Amino acid sequence: MNIDDKFVSKAIIDEFSKDFLNSLSVDVVIGGAGPAGMVAAKYLAENNIDTVVFERKLSVGGGMWGGGMMFPRIVVKEKSLPILDDFNINYKEYKNGYYVANSIESVGKAASEAIDAGAEIYNLMTVEDLLYRNNKIEGVVINWSSVDLAGLHVDPLTVESKITIDATGHDCDLIKVAEQKTDQELQTETGKIIGEKSMWAEQGEKDVVELTGEVLPGLYVTGMAVNAVHGKPRMGPIFEGMLLSGKKVAEQCIKKLK
Repeated sequence: MNIDDKFVSKAIIDEFSKDFLNSLSVDVVIGGAGPAGMVAAKYLAENNIDTVVFERKLSVGGGMWGGGMMFPRIVVKEKSLPILDDFNINYKEYKNGYYVANSIESVGKAASEAIDAGAEIYNLMTVEDLLYRNNKIEGVVINWSSVDLAGLHVDPLTVESKITIDATGHDCDLIKVAEQKTDQELQTETGKIIGEKSMWAEQGEKDVVELTGEVLPGLYVTGMAVNAVHGKPRMGPIFEGMLLSGKKVAEQCIKKLK
């Protein structure tokens, strides 16, 4: 069987370009393909919401890949089990209402389910700025992550969206841009990013779900970025709050759009 190297290159560039052109104006842009971002992407896409996820790293999954201290297992409790079922992720009860899942399987199936639902996930692309017009976030500004890492002066491209979601985790990168570059206060106790507190899993798990939502017109926050923005505790390798937060922000966006 002969292989035409040029044809292989053409197939990649042609098919990517078609999909990317269709991603320049969408219903929802998600910054970050961690657990909350991918959960949100699946539920949005399967409700016919045109959804695109930009992940700055080569791999998706955020902190879930590494489980707890590189032991590839994560812990959840009963409330998030329906989400694991929706994603076909296997789990077993450890004891006392704590359930354990394989972190590698969890990431792989989260990405697969999001894509199968119709979401587009682009890795190695960084959201470096926001489109801010008419006192509302109306999209994102993106560039190749390699451009940022190399410190090159290369102008970015823009993607329009009706809703933008910050799922960038501890760094809350999109909210930082909004704080610095808009003239509006955030929907937090101080009007600013408060900053993540030290570990307290019980409280952090509650806060990440309760405070998931819109922080500026058109800009929502989910996952660990929630606690970083609102000044709440981190929670380590228990991922129930991440999953529930991703589903909650999807439900909020579906309600807003429909």
